[in-house]
Amino acid sequence: MAYDAGKPNENKQILIIGSGFAGLCMAIKLREQGIEDFQILERGDDVGGTWRDNHYPGCACDVQSHLYSFSFEPNPEWTRMFARQPEIKAYLEKCAAKYDLRRHIVFGANVQNARYDEATATWTVKTADGRSFSGRVLVSGMGGLSNPAMPNVKGLDSFKGKAFHSAHWDHGYDLSDKRVAVIGTGASAIQFVPQIQKAAKRVDLYQRTAPWIMPKPDREIGSRERRLYRALPALQNAYRTAIYWMLESRVLGFAVNPKLMTMVEGVARGHIKRQIKDPALRAKVTPDYTIGCKRILISNDYYPALAQANVDVITDDIVEVRANSVVDSAGNERVVDAIIYGTGFKAQDPMPRGTVFGNGGVDLLDAWKTGPEAYLGLSVAGFPNFFMLVGPNTGLGHNSMVFMIESQVAYVMDALRTMRKQKLRAVDVKPDAQVTFNESIQGQLSKTVWTSGCKSWYVDANGKNTTLWPGFTFIYRGKTRRFPATAYRLERDPATVTA
Repeated sequence: MAYDAGKPNENKQILIIGSGFAGLCMAIKLREQGIEDFQILERGDDVGGTWRDNHYPGCACDVQSHLYSFSFEPNPEWTRMFARQPEIKAYLEKCAAKYDLRRHIVFGANVQNARYDEATATWTVKTADGRSFSGRVLVSGMGGLSNPAMPNVKGLDSFKGKAFHSAHWDHGYDLSDKRVAVIGTGASAIQFVPQIQKAAKRVDLYQRTAPWIMPKPDREIGSRERRLYRALPALQNAYRTAIYWMLESRVLGFAVNPKLMTMVEGVARGHIKRQIKDPALRAKVTPDYTIGCKRILISNDYYPALAQANVDVITDDIVEVRANSVVDSAGNERVVDAIIYGTGFKAQDPMPRGTVFGNGGVDLLDAWKTGPEAYLGLSVAGFPNFFMLVGPNTGLGHNSMVFMIESQVAYVMDALRTMRKQKLRAVDVKPDAQVTFNESIQGQLSKTVWTSGCKSWYVDANGKNTTLWPGFTFIYRGKTRRFPATAYRLERDPATVTA
C-alpha cells in the first residue's frame, strides 16, 4: 500500500533514495532526532531493497542473522543462524512499521536523475514517471548490488525459451522436467542451483571461474533459544559481539598477511574432497587463484548438487545463444528450455551516466575519471550535500555491511548537526581531502589478497579495487564517528550573513 509522502515538487530538507537497509537506517536515525522533514524515494512497491528484489529459491544471507540486523533493533526471532530471504524482508518491513516510516516513502519513484542547483543549494530529483522532488541534502541508499548484470553473449535476444536473471525470478515458470542452462557461478547461483536441480530434467551450469566455497555453519535456532533471547537481550547482544569479532579476525588473512589464507584454502579443498568423489568434476570446481581474491562463498549443498546425474558443469565459454540452444567454444550445442542468469550485479557501475549531476552540471561519471571514489566512501568533491551510503570502497569481504551502514549514517547525522549549528547551506568535500584519502586506500589495497591476480567484481577493468574497504571495520567506524568540517568547503546560508 502506498502512503501519501507529500506532494510532488514539495521541498523537503532531506531526500533519501532507496528503502533497503541503508535507506531505512538513515530514516530511523532522522526520526530518532526529531527530524521529520525528509522523504524516501523507492522505485519498488515495498521496502526491502535487495531483499525485496532477490527472492530466488534458496536465497539467504551469508552473514549470521544476529549480526545482519541493526544494532539498535535486535531480532530474537531469527529461526536460523543464516537468515533466509523471507525473514530478512519481514524484518525490514517490521522496522519500517515500528518506526512509522511508510508515511515518508514514495513508492514507484524510480529515480531518473538528480541535479544540484548552486544558486539555491538544493537537489532536484526527477523520477521516470515525470514527478519532481527537491531537497537540501541528498542521501543515496541505492547500494552497489542493485542493478543486475547481463553477460555479453551473441544472440541472447534470439532465444525463444524462458529467460530471466536471478534477481527477477519468475516463480510462475515451472522448472519441472525442463532443460535449464544456468550462466554464472556466483553467490546467487550457488544458492539456487541446488534448489532447481531437484526439479529440472537437466541443468547445464556454465562456469567461467570456479568460486572458492567454505562449509556453511548454519543451523536452526530453536524455540528455547529464541525464548532466551527474548528474555535476556544482553545474551543475544553478547552473541552478536562474539560473531562480529570472529568475522573481523578474517582481515588478518585478507589484508594484513595474505599468506594466512593458505590455511583457509586447506579447509576449502577439504570441503571439495569430501563432497565430490569424481576426479574430473573435482578438477573443474577447484579454483586456480588464491582464496579470497574473489568473494568466498559458503554452502553445504552446492557441491552435492553438482555431483547429481542431471547436472553438467561446463567450463567452455559460451559463444552464442540460439533460438532453442546454447553453443560453447568447443562447438557443442545444447538444447535448452530455459536460461537463468546468475551473473550478479553491476558493482563497478553503481549508477549509469546521466543520473547524478553536481556543480556546473558535471555528471558524476565524469568526476570519476579513474573509477568510483569518494571521501570515506561518502562524499564526492563537486557534489555538495550529497552522501552515498554503501559508496565506493566501503564494501566488505569479511563482515556485515549493516555495521558499515550504521557507521555511515552516524557520519551523515553529524554532518546535518554541523550544518544546523553553523547555519550552513552547503558542505562540499575538498578535492585534496578526497585525493589523499583515496591514495591511502589504494595503497593499502595493493597489499591485500584482493589484488593477487584474479579477475573479480571487486576490481574494475583497469585493475583498481573500487568496492572494498581494506581493513578492520572498527577503524572505519572510528573515522566516521565525527563529521570533519575542516575537510569540507563550507557555504553559509546568505540569510545568516550580516553586513
